[in-house]
Amino acid sequence: MEVSRIRTASAPPETELPLVEHPDRLAPRDARELSQLFFQQLAVLEEGTHEYQYARNTLIEMNMSLVRFAARRFRQYADEIEDVVQVGMIGLIKAIDRFELSRETQFATFAVPYIVGEMKRFFRDTTWAVHVPRRLQERRTELGKARAELEGRLDRSPTVKELAALMDISEEEVVEAQVAANGYHSSSLDAALSGDQEDGETALADVIGSEDPAMELVEDFQSLAPAMGSLTERERLVVHLRFVEERTQAEIGTELGVSQMQVSRILRRILTKLREGMGVVVD
Repeated sequence: MEVSRIRTASAPPETELPLVEHPDRLAPRDARELSQLFFQQLAVLEEGTHEYQYARNTLIEMNMSLVRFAARRFRQYADEIEDVVQVGMIGLIKAIDRFELSRETQFATFAVPYIVGEMKRFFRDTTWAVHVPRRLQERRTELGKARAELEGRLDRSPTVKELAALMDISEEEVVEAQVAANGYHSSSLDAALSGDQEDGETALADVIGSEDPAMELVEDFQSLAPAMGSLTERERLVVHLRFVEERTQAEIGTELGVSQMQVSRILRRILTKLREGMGVVVD
C-alpha cells in the first residue's frame, strides 16, 4: 500500500490525512482500514474545504470495488453493465454522505444496500416500455411469483380468483396488475401481426389507429401566430368576430359602425396579409 503523510492546510495537527496513491487499486483489507481513518477525519473537517473534498473523493475511489462487486448480480444485463455501475456509484456516494462511525458497523455492510438499491431502481425505472406506477411494478413481480406457484400446484393456468386468494388482494387488483404488466414490453408499430411483413402481412399500425387530419393544421397554426401578431388591434377584433364568434358581415358592421361592404373589404385585406405572412402565394 503506497501511502505518504501530509498535513491539511486548514485543519489542526491531529487531523493529518494520508495521501493515497491509486486509491482505486487498494486491496479490500487496506481499503477498509483507510476508510475508517478517512471517516474519522471527514467527521471533523469543515464541509466545502479542499481537505473535506479530498477525504470524500478518496473514500469514493477506495470503495469503488463495492460497486463492482454489487454489479456482478446483474451480469445477465451485460449490455447495460456500464449504466449499472454508474448508478451504483450514486448509491456509494449516498452511503458515504450518510455513514456515521457511531453505528459501529463496517462501512461495506452499510453501503452495499444503498448501492444495490440504486441498481434495482435503475432497472425498475428504465426497463418498462411505458411509465407505470412503482406500486404496480412491484405488484407485477408478486403476480408472476403467484402465477408460477399456482401453475406448478394446479398444473394449469390459475384464475383471477385463485391469484387474488393467494396474494391476499382483491380480484380487481389482480386485473389491474395484469393490465399494468402489459407495459413491460412494447412492439414496433411496423411489426407484422404474423409471419414476415415482407410477404405482405398487415402491420400493427394498420389496425390500431388512423392518421389524425388535425395534425396537418399544426404547422399552419405555427405559421399563423406571427402573422396574427402583425395585425392591428382593430383587424384582430374583426378576425375574432368573424371566425371565433362567427358573426355575419352585417353584424360586424353594426358592431364597428361601418357598412357591410367595408367589412368585406377589411376582411379581404386581413386575409391577404395573413396569407402573405404564412408564405402563401396570393394570385
